[in-house]
Amino acid sequence: MIQMAPTGLLTDFSLEMTGKDVPKLEEAAHAIPQGARVNVTFLGNEDLTMRVDAARVVKRLGFVPVPHISARRLKSQAELEEFLEALQQVDASEHVFVVGGDPATPEGPYTDSLAVIRTGILKDFGVHEVGIAGYPEGHPDIRTETLWEHLTAKSTLLAEQGLEQVVLSQFAFDADKVSSWIRAVRDRGIDSTIRIGTPGPAGIKRLLGYAKRFGVGTSAGIVKKYGFSLTNLIGTAGPDRFVTDLEQKVSAADEAAAKIHFYTFGGLLATAEWVQQYSAGK
Repeated sequence: MIQMAPTGLLTDFSLEMTGKDVPKLEEAAHAIPQGARVNVTFLGNEDLTMRVDAARVVKRLGFVPVPHISARRLKSQAELEEFLEALQQVDASEHVFVVGGDPATPEGPYTDSLAVIRTGILKDFGVHEVGIAGYPEGHPDIRTETLWEHLTAKSTLLAEQGLEQVVLSQFAFDADKVSSWIRAVRDRGIDSTIRIGTPGPAGIKRLLGYAKRFGVGTSAGIVKKYGFSLTNLIGTAGPDRFVTDLEQKVSAADEAAAKIHFYTFGGLLATAEWVQQYSAGK
């Protein structure tokens, strides 16, 4: 198959990996456009060395590393500074994504991502651009009003600090909700790039499991949007229908600043190949 350059929302798509996915990234490197952003997660079962090594490999392979900083997993400002310094040493600190993180109780001084940004130290370690989280379909544990208040506060603070920003959304399944959410982001004066979190091709059981974990949609709703049957959970579901619907609903004005970010579930090669197949089909 002749490889087609991604277009529309898939132009400059980004991918997500864990620290353990380095071999999978190396396997998929030939199918991922050079210069693509690759986010590196900040999980509880990984350590600083694993996260930094993954970011270093992303850079070595010709991609742009976007390490995550999980606020509630940080035990101290010293740990935050150690991580940022290590990233800077491997030339991987320019882009970061700051998120609250999973722990219900903070392990250190940072209750949320806003608290990390408020330290004002990111720029000291070569950070140029900060990703902040958005929730098109809401959050199971946080009021919608609070989500908007924090998004606006983080955007304002980053601008005051002279840092570029990207809004990266939790993964979504409902193109109508996503397009409405994009308009709401713009209505609040946030004109940065928006990366729409989208599940890459994944086993159907795994896809539904992640959706349940993050409180995104319902099984019935996901089935309707993705077009598979709950009576047959064997197989893989891809985001073809969601991406097609979203491209039809996002206005031309927003499309230039809206991109797709793939949560790959470890399937980096499968996701990169899906992009090529989808683009060729268009």
